[in-house]
Amino acid sequence: MPRTAPAAPAPSSASSTTPTTLHRRGRRAATALASACTALLLAVATAPAEAVGAPGGGYTGMGHCPLNSTSMQDPSDLQVGCVVAVTRGGSFTIGSTTVPLTSPITLQFGVYWDKSAPQVTFPDGSTANQYTTVAPAGAPLLSAQPAQITIPGIVNFLPGITSIFAQVELAGQVKDFTPLAAGESYPVFKLPVKLHLFNAFFGDDCYIGSDSSPIVLAPTTGTTAPPPPAKPMTGDPGTIGVNPDPNGYGSLLASFTGASLVDNTFTVPRASGCGLGGSLDWIINLAMGLPAGAGNGSVSFLQTDTTLALDTSISDLGAAMNASAGH
Repeated sequence: MPRTAPAAPAPSSASSTTPTTLHRRGRRAATALASACTALLLAVATAPAEAVGAPGGGYTGMGHCPLNSTSMQDPSDLQVGCVVAVTRGGSFTIGSTTVPLTSPITLQFGVYWDKSAPQVTFPDGSTANQYTTVAPAGAPLLSAQPAQITIPGIVNFLPGITSIFAQVELAGQVKDFTPLAAGESYPVFKLPVKLHLFNAFFGDDCYIGSDSSPIVLAPTTGTTAPPPPAKPMTGDPGTIGVNPDPNGYGSLLASFTGASLVDNTFTVPRASGCGLGGSLDWIINLAMGLPAGAGNGSVSFLQTDTTLALDTSISDLGAAMNASAGH
C-alpha cells in the first residue's frame, strides 16, 4: 500500500532580475528541497519493483530510468532517483565560431546517493548532496539533433557542402550531479562531450574532442569564474518547485523550470579525423583557434526544464512511477 508522503514545502521561484535575487531565491528553494530530502531518509525500503508503461504526471519522460541497475538496487543506498532535463535553446561557442542549439537536447539518467553520503560545501558554508549517475536503460543518455554552421564568406546553397553540420555527442558519463547547486556558483553537473562535424569534404569521423580527450562542460546556474580576459557569465535557476508524490508514495518531485545553465571555463582540444587521414584537421584548428584554453569558448543551455524524482526506496520509486502511468 502507498505510504503517506512526507510534507513538502510549497514551490518557490527565482526570477532573472539580479544575481543577488537569483542567489537568495535559489538558496531558499535549495533549503526547502534539502529539508524534504531529509524527511525522505525516514522512509522504509521494501522489495524491488520496476516501473512499467509510460510514467505520467511529474514522472513524464522517466520510462528509461535504470531502476533495475545493480547500483540503484543496492540496499545500502540512502537515496535513488530519476532525472530528465530538456534544453530548448542556447549556443556552443568556440573562438569566433558559434553553434546554435536550435533543437531540443535531452539528458536522462538515474542517480543514487550511496552510504558514503557524498556532499559538497559552497562558499557560504551550506552543503548539498552530490549524486552518482547511471546511464538510462534502452535509450541514449544524451539526445541532440545536428545544428548547421554557415561558413563565413560563402553563400550557403548546398547544406553540408557550403555549410557544416555540428552535433553534440556524449563522450563519457555525466558526473557530480548536484541539483541543489541551483542558484550557487557551482556546477550542477559535469558533462563530457565531443563535437561531431559533418561536411562532404570532412568524412564521417571529423571531431573536436573525443572519448579520451573530451570537452568537459561544467554548467552552472550561478556565475562562472573564467581566467582573464574572459568575463564571467551568469545563469538562472529558473522556477524551482518541490512536491510530494500525488498518489501518496514516499518519493519527492523537484522541478527546475526555465533555467539557464552557462559555462566558459572548459578547454577544447584539436580537431581530429577530418578529411583523408586527418588532412583537413589543420583548417579547422586554424579557423577555430584550437586547441583553446579556458575562457576561449562558452556554452549556454537556455530554456532548460529539469525534473528530479527522489526516494529512499527503489521499490517505492518504481511503484510511484507505475501509479503515475496514464496520468
